[in-house]
Amino acid sequence: MQKKTLVIGASLKASRYSNMAIKKLRKHKVPTLALGLRKGMVEDVPIETENKMFENVNTVTLYLNPKRQEAYYDYILSLQPERVIFNPGTENPEFYQKLKAENIEVLPACTLVLLSTNQY
Repeated sequence: MQKKTLVIGASLKASRYSNMAIKKLRKHKVPTLALGLRKGMVEDVPIETENKMFENVNTVTLYLNPKRQEAYYDYILSLQPERVIFNPGTENPEFYQKLKAENIEVLPACTLVLLSTNQY
């Protein structure tokens, strides 16, 4: 079974990359969770609006600019994921250091490209 991914910055708008990522993760049968500003559904994935203590999150993929990420630092660290993917536009050296200090892999990459090239 594939490992669980949490999409932070999830959007209900089909034109947003976070929305496309959720759909592509589900197409690849990756168990997917989503956190965003508005509740709703993308495919079969509910978008949560509160930081829930999800269990066994392997990967967090970010769709928030660095300034907005600050509010999520402690939350993401508390989930203890194996890796955090920083999609284009989300690169954040300050957060990289905090994650590396906790032995969490930092991956500046594009979730959509990783899935398309079977590198996810």
